[in-house]
Amino acid sequence: MSGDIGFMIICSALVLLMTPALAFFYGGFVPRKNAISTMMMSIYCMGIATIMWVLFGFALAFGGNTPGGIIGGQEFFFLNGVQGFGNMDGVLGTDGLLFAMFQMMFGIITTAIISGSVVGKMRFKALAIFIPIWLVLVYYPLAHMAWGGGLFAFLGAIDFAGGNVVHISSGVTGLVLCLLLGKRKSKIEHRPHNIPFILLGAALLLFGWFGFNAGSAVAANDVAVHAFATTAISSACALFSWIMIDWFVGKKPTLVGAATGMVVGLVAITPGAAFVPLWASMIIGLLVSPVCYFAIAVLKKKFGYDDTLDAFGCHGVGGIYGGIMTGLFCTKELNPEGHDGLIFGDATTFIAQIESIGITLVFAVVGTLIAAGIVRLFTKLRASEREEKIGLDITDHGETAYPAFNGLD
Repeated sequence: MSGDIGFMIICSALVLLMTPALAFFYGGFVPRKNAISTMMMSIYCMGIATIMWVLFGFALAFGGNTPGGIIGGQEFFFLNGVQGFGNMDGVLGTDGLLFAMFQMMFGIITTAIISGSVVGKMRFKALAIFIPIWLVLVYYPLAHMAWGGGLFAFLGAIDFAGGNVVHISSGVTGLVLCLLLGKRKSKIEHRPHNIPFILLGAALLLFGWFGFNAGSAVAANDVAVHAFATTAISSACALFSWIMIDWFVGKKPTLVGAATGMVVGLVAITPGAAFVPLWASMIIGLLVSPVCYFAIAVLKKKFGYDDTLDAFGCHGVGGIYGGIMTGLFCTKELNPEGHDGLIFGDATTFIAQIESIGITLVFAVVGTLIAAGIVRLFTKLRASEREEKIGLDITDHGETAYPAFNGLD
């Protein structure tokens, strides 16, 4: 038990590291004038998501079932009754408070991912109001449905570490928000202002993701080891295949492409990390890069939506793909909580995966529209054309990332 506790403490810290890592990853992509505002959107989530999780978020996600299996009960408000060993039988095998802290980190990173679709366009004040409403309407219900014994468990769907709960929900939310906000006014092609930041962020995301996926075993055991291995394999394969795409399409391999491939490989393996064989994780990683590349390079241009940093193209599309692949390749031989997938002769889980993805899409779209509507009662969602031109670093925060820089942005 003490070994499991030590393992889960480390994994919890690793998952928390992912949010400042995402701040660097996103911050490197934007123009200099929006570097601070972009990073601030991620860092803000570390505060508000933690406070809400302690007050009532954990209870709504992991409390007892309410009718329909959509949301939890109230017995764990303020984390009352969570402390101790084995007091949440059927949910975890380690300390209850530690499990709550581990899961808290997931809520933080999920809300931070959303900002990738709206940076440079959405006012910080609007995002600050939007996030807590969205957590209540979308994240807590999805977490309960997937991990708290709710609807997804009833359907037979599996989501080991957050394909539906984290990636699809945040990516689709980002898409809805960017459609509501519209395109950026500037006609200048925006290029990454700091590629080393992008690599630093991606590398730290990879590092933290081992806690994200392996830690979801909630013990230092064989399941955690398998999840660790599939995470490394899928990410490496996706990194490699994105480099090959860059080489074939653009004639030159890019560091930005390699970093992006690394991340989408992590997204794709997340729902099935402990359920699919090692050879399947290679297939999942190799194929997710062309799928996400197509979404970013073709679909976005065809439909004309301005997904600033491709949160939907990477997390939304990558998460949907990963959930489907989990239904194809999962096998109960690897994990007693798993099921046999379509290629192992059972279509039940594959169908359940499709159903759970559909439910996630509905919750993300409807919840986002409601949350955005509420925000509009208090403030405008969109930065003005003048604010966008000056940069949200100055207009929203009164700071600049590079005060000594005098060149063109």
